Amino acid sequence: MPLSILSWLLAVLLLAVLGVACLVLATLWIAAKARRLVPPVGKFVEIDGNRIHYVDVGEGRPIVFLHGLGAQLHHFRHTLFGHFGPGYRLIALDRPGSGYSVRANGATGRLPEQAALVRRFIEKLGLERPLVVGHSLGGAITLTLAVDHPDAISGIALLAPLTHLEPGMSEKVGALYIRSRLWRWIMAYTLAIPTSLRYARPTMELVFAPQTFPANYMVEGGGWLGLRPRHFHATSSDIVAVEQDLGRIERRYGEIAMPAGILFGTADRVIDIRIHGEPMLGRIEGLDFEPVDGIGHMPQFIEPRRVIDFIERIAGRAFASPQPHDNFNEPTG
Repeated sequence: MPLSILSWLLAVLLLAVLGVACLVLATLWIAAKARRLVPPVGKFVEIDGNRIHYVDVGEGRPIVFLHGLGAQLHHFRHTLFGHFGPGYRLIALDRPGSGYSVRANGATGRLPEQAALVRRFIEKLGLERPLVVGHSLGGAITLTLAVDHPDAISGIALLAPLTHLEPGMSEKVGALYIRSRLWRWIMAYTLAIPTSLRYARPTMELVFAPQTFPANYMVEGGGWLGLRPRHFHATSSDIVAVEQDLGRIERRYGEIAMPAGILFGTADRVIDIRIHGEPMLGRIEGLDFEPVDGIGHMPQFIEPRRVIDFIERIAGRAFASPQPHDNFNEPTG
């Protein structure tokens, strides 16, 4: 091989290595800034190899909150917790891999796996059949919990939930859909985080549309926490895992025999009410279905009082009859 060609190839290789190194350093810098701006605010508990970060406030009937894809517990803590009336113990957790929760080695993120972990979390905290609130993907996990572990909970309240396996889902989520676990890690520590930061504003504009996303969302709403490599890896894992189970789970919705409600914005551009909301009518007996005109995918940020009224209405049904061994625990966080 001529010396000039070899030199050219070595130069290209060196530039590639330097480029990758710059991406890794940028990723680590962004992640460190995220940790500094939005530090942990709750407690941690170990469950089957997962380290779960959660907040736990108030006393009374327990309500557990499950956030959506790529989100974290601030989607409830920041928006709702300070506005509930007395008589409720409010618990929000970072799902495994999201926020400050660490996913166990070998975990897949599949719906039954996450539902089983929520049940173990409920047992670990000694919660007496809580009401579970699920937003977006958290709604799919809540529905899985309701069909797989109905004895563990008293009711479900869903906010803009993912309920059906939608054709073209992989195309819809774009670069998040990465089947290879190895390639997910490579992307998470190189391109994904700097690119996500660059497009953070248009991404948030889409998620909150047609409303404007709050000016304090990145800090108070925890948005910075999505700009961390482990969080990206978990988000990608979650979206790939959904298609393995959601079709089977949706065929079991008729088995749900507990108080249930759905609040859905009619202008949601992330999860379409016509695909994931209206088809639920008639699937669950006694379903409380509340469409909200003109609201997008983030009702807890845009209409917090309406969301709280909805949750308390479902809670009134779920906790209508005293449960055996009712346990009003002291707050632990």
